[in-house]
Amino acid sequence: MKILVVYYSYSGITRRLAEDIALITGGDLREIKPQKPYSFSYNTAVKEAREEIERGYCPPLIQGTESVEDADIIFIGSPNWLKTFAPPVLSFLKAVDLDGKTIIPFCTHGGGGFGRMIEDYKNECKNSIIKEGIALKGDYSFDELKNRLNSNM
Repeated sequence: MKILVVYYSYSGITRRLAEDIALITGGDLREIKPQKPYSFSYNTAVKEAREEIERGYCPPLIQGTESVEDADIIFIGSPNWLKTFAPPVLSFLKAVDLDGKTIIPFCTHGGGGFGRMIEDYKNECKNSIIKEGIALKGDYSFDELKNRLNSNM
């Protein structure tokens, strides 16, 4: 069974979670990178993201949309931005063929959990199997992650 861990990270917190998931599962790691990065100023980045999310905008990507054909299980990760995934993740979902794939969402958050992410994944990936997923705060422990993965696989 081939595992792929795909993620978008703004500050590095989601990247660390993605790297840990890849380490534990033996999955390949793939970063989603937008053509135009968000502002280094957190407040400005939030404004940029809010505008994109409200419009349903899919920013062009320079990395991350390579074929997922050989993957059976795909972990897809994002920070929780305004109760959903970051716009680059939406770009990824629309760019690759996820039909028949098992999707395990994961996110980092400051207290909001998944928000409405799971519903949004179900809307975007209608022909995929969407698992419960893993939502963790940035200060999660490696053992906590291992336990959550065991219950999701």
